Amino acid sequence: MKSASQNIRHLELAEIESYVEKLGEKKFRAKQVYEWIWLKQARHFDEMTNLSKDFRANLGRDFVLPSLATDATQYSDDGTVKSRFKTHDGHLVEGVLIPTDKRNTACVSSQIGCSLSCKFCATGYIDRKRNLDYDEIYDEVALLNEQSEKIYGKKLSNIVFMGMGEPLLNYKNVLKAIERITSPDGMGMSPRRITVSTAGVAKQIRALGDSKVKFKLALSLHAANDAKRHEIMPINDSNNIQSLIEALNYFYKQTKNEITFEYILFNEFNDSLKDADELIRIYRQVPADLVNIIEYNPIAFAKFTKPSEEKVDAFMAYLEKHKVNARLRRSRGKDIDAACGQLANKG
Repeated sequence: MKSASQNIRHLELAEIESYVEKLGEKKFRAKQVYEWIWLKQARHFDEMTNLSKDFRANLGRDFVLPSLATDATQYSDDGTVKSRFKTHDGHLVEGVLIPTDKRNTACVSSQIGCSLSCKFCATGYIDRKRNLDYDEIYDEVALLNEQSEKIYGKKLSNIVFMGMGEPLLNYKNVLKAIERITSPDGMGMSPRRITVSTAGVAKQIRALGDSKVKFKLALSLHAANDAKRHEIMPINDSNNIQSLIEALNYFYKQTKNEITFEYILFNEFNDSLKDADELIRIYRQVPADLVNIIEYNPIAFAKFTKPSEEKVDAFMAYLEKHKVNARLRRSRGKDIDAACGQLANKG
């Protein structure tokens, strides 16, 4: 008999079928259980109303069905919604719903805290407690989708792994979560509507290529030479820009998937035309579709400030002049600390 501590969502359908048959139940009951835990997102065995009470009692005896719970919710003046979720073991992690006229996007986290210590990111100042399991990531998306339907009357259209943590340092759980999210017996979302953002783990970018993943990839570059990138992103010590260029080219060769560069502008640090030239040089070495130029969102721990609008405009104009497909991404949810780089489980 299974241990009562075993999470039923960590079983494959075939394993549930084996369990069901040992109980003397019909095999199709396993499919019903599987639909309840993934398609219908049941959070308790008692919700599985097309199963007998005895069968549900057996499930409750032999398995647990832990799930994320919404611990707190904040609403921005611009429509952005930030939620703090609590895990079954009492940890906190944040996710954000970002609505626009054309799409509703879920920004999800992959780790509780982060180990990368990027100097401009609030999450980087929190110790990494643990990775999120794939079913916890799935719950994040499910809960944000419920919010989207309740508040805005429509389902999520996009998912970005740009919340707390480094997705490629939780590689297996992130890929398994995406598999469940895109599965017809999960949420059935197209992988083309999912973007995984990484601070740059070259080995794992190559692994994504070998896995022939179908989702999009974004690289958080934020500085276009190794000296500056090392200063703000310690991961650059072991994953320098040249290694990332090679890994991205390998990823594209294997998948032909869309690649985006993310570049936050910091005043008097990476916002000069010389910096723009270095960014252009990198852009031309990778088959990237887009460079997202991002407004910096100040945090209490960091020394950085935003450049003036004039400097931002000059930087964007220079990229456009040199035929770089660049877009200025305005921050959303700044008033509730929900913008890029601000997630820190505050209040």
